Amino acid sequence: MNTVTATPLNGRLSLDYILDSLQKDGIINAGQVARLYKLIDNDAQQEVHPLVIIADQGWQSDTRPPYPLSLEQLTRWLAGKCGHEYLRLDPLKIDVAKITSVISQAYAGKLQILPVNVTDTELVIATCEPFITNWESEVARITRKRIRRVLINPLDLQRYLTEFYGISRSIIGAVANNQNQTLNVIQNFEQLVEVGKMGEPDANDRHVVSLVDWLLQFAFEQRASDIHLEPRRDKGRVRFRIDGILHSVHEFPILLMGAITSRLKSLGRMDVTDKRRPQDGRVKTRTPAGSEVEMRLSTMPTTFGEKLVLRIFNPEMLMKSFADLGFTLHEEDSWQKMVRNPHGIILVTGPTGSGKTTTLYSALKKLARPELNICTIEDPIELVEPLFNQMQVQPIIDVSFASGVRTLLRQDPDIIMVGEIRDRETAEIAIQAALTGHLVLSSLHTNDAASSITRLLDLGAQPYLISASLLGILAQRLVRTLCPHCKVPVKVDVRAWNRLIAPQKAKLPEETYTYKGCDECRHTGYLGRTGIYEVLLADKELRNLINSGADVAKYREAAMHQGMRVLQISGARKVAEGLTTLEEIYSVVPPDSDS
Repeated sequence: MNTVTATPLNGRLSLDYILDSLQKDGIINAGQVARLYKLIDNDAQQEVHPLVIIADQGWQSDTRPPYPLSLEQLTRWLAGKCGHEYLRLDPLKIDVAKITSVISQAYAGKLQILPVNVTDTELVIATCEPFITNWESEVARITRKRIRRVLINPLDLQRYLTEFYGISRSIIGAVANNQNQTLNVIQNFEQLVEVGKMGEPDANDRHVVSLVDWLLQFAFEQRASDIHLEPRRDKGRVRFRIDGILHSVHEFPILLMGAITSRLKSLGRMDVTDKRRPQDGRVKTRTPAGSEVEMRLSTMPTTFGEKLVLRIFNPEMLMKSFADLGFTLHEEDSWQKMVRNPHGIILVTGPTGSGKTTTLYSALKKLARPELNICTIEDPIELVEPLFNQMQVQPIIDVSFASGVRTLLRQDPDIIMVGEIRDRETAEIAIQAALTGHLVLSSLHTNDAASSITRLLDLGAQPYLISASLLGILAQRLVRTLCPHCKVPVKVDVRAWNRLIAPQKAKLPEETYTYKGCDECRHTGYLGRTGIYEVLLADKELRNLINSGADVAKYREAAMHQGMRVLQISGARKVAEGLTTLEEIYSVVPPDSDS
């Protein structure tokens, strides 16, 4: 076995030093060390950082209780061992333009250091070699700032050294390529004209192409559901929506922002030259992991130029079970009772962004069989699915929801999905389709399940037609789930709990959970989302109430009598299970709402 050295050679971390220190701290044992030395050779030790070598073994610690010796855990341990601050780098919080302007890429790469924050007096630099310090005085002299060192895992250091400086280089290159162009900026509602400045970079410029590729891959990695490109007077802002919350990502020069928007419009087969009208498009691409992803593009003219939003649809969501979407056994059973019917209308309701599309597509995907003809009319088509026959609303050529459903009825359908019921004509034709032997699924924008009945009545649908065709209504919301890495139990707030469950009784849990915030969840306390649901089944009592013209309170009361659990109770169950918090439930279904 190799001889173990007590200190790193020439300041650089060695595998011997790390293994010796881990063994002395009781984190690994001699057997693990011996097995590792049999697997590797000396050349491998020189090429790969020792923390990476150890993390690749997939070891559990020798402590009680044991924990996985991941690269992050090992880096955190080393930081504590050396008295350094540990950094879990969050690229969303890095000002790339600012940090890359302080030290050149060649210099940073040579020293294997990465600036991560810059203030008027301080420069924070990340490294993975805590004992190499001879660069500090020189960097402090050049930048005239106090240096604060933090420890980062070596793979992140290598990745972001390349990525951050690559982004900066692409921005500089795209702008520099256009220094000799004449002014060619389309006038917006408020345009600050500076004579002699450069024109907009070419959307096909290789630097612009690189920036767009990076932006999309970054969004996939960060689990973003939407990308917002927002022009301002001097700069363009990029934001990602992650778990329902918008996060600022980057700022680009305003002329470069226009080129990025044009590049995305070109990919979405939109009219690049028309910047005065809203447009819609779509792009299909692959994530770094290789899975296909569809994106819906929407532009809107604003004061300082075109705002572009890309909505990202992950096809993997359609492969999830209803339990994975947040359905309880009771809710899934009620939903299955509805969709097992050969004809009738089923409504999914909730505000924008509540997951209605995912629920509808998931239901259709599970209903799809070779012997069935499933047709949809959507505005726009959210996901292209080979199992369905999909048609898009196009007002310019008079293809509306109502006319689209009429067309679908002549296509010998078994199941019809209507993207949204917005007007009387669509409501009537959807109900007629349900009455003539078709299963119809559609969505509405209402606060809860019972309100959907009054919404149909307000649109002008006849009560006797609604009662004859309605199978049931699903209302839903999306709530953020607590981060499993930092959630902690707390005493139940009895008063807040009782306010939440006022519509129905629910057992008071022994404890609920809150969060501390950690690197995994970006100190938000939440990681991912799940659904809360209420399922209203149309039984004989409810049909009689619809025919008699009862109000929404009567519908809700009848539904609760037959077993419907309102959204607040569904949310309370998620709180009791430790999946989310009372505050999060209040943010989507406040206890004083009508629902």
